[in-house]
Amino acid sequence: MRALPDDTLQAEAWLRERLAAGPASGWHGDLPLRKASSDDRPAAVLVPLVWHADEPPTVLLTRRSDTLPTHAGQVSFPGGKVDAGDRDAVDTALREAEEEIGLARERVTVVGVLPPYVTITHFVVTPVVALLSAPLQLRPEPGEVAGIIEVPLARALDPANYTRHDYERDDVRGQYLALAGTPVWGATAAMLRLLAATLTRCA
Repeated sequence: MRALPDDTLQAEAWLRERLAAGPASGWHGDLPLRKASSDDRPAAVLVPLVWHADEPPTVLLTRRSDTLPTHAGQVSFPGGKVDAGDRDAVDTALREAEEEIGLARERVTVVGVLPPYVTITHFVVTPVVALLSAPLQLRPEPGEVAGIIEVPLARALDPANYTRHDYERDDVRGQYLALAGTPVWGATAAMLRLLAATLTRCA
């Protein structure tokens, strides 16, 4: 993989170019996929890529509160289901990020979207990729977010760092991905793997 751009201006141009081109041919390689059905609901997440002045870039994630009724304690992107008042998936992702972690829209540069990912919980999720510049002023919502995590972007972009694992849910068996050396797994890891296939043009 080539070295990541040094500053936000270079990063923005690079990200827009890669995201516009889409994933490499055969990108799904080791990625478990399911097809959308009429029961699936639209959702969106923000995939915030943080460019630091003196440190390597990172991916910003949240750890969900242990008191939430679903996915409690899991690491995920800020996001949620599309509301009736949302203009589009980008609007959903920005609204949810502001509600969950206090990320002001004016601090966010949206650089593109990834192909939708269908979760086993019946959501069709559009990952909205955004560029952020550190330092960030975030205010996690205590009822939803227990903490904020940053994972090195270089680690997330290396396909060798993803491993497959078996699961069984409601008598249905399948596989999920996990990102080695991090608490990231499931749909979040799958969307990061899709990001890797797009930004590094790797299958």
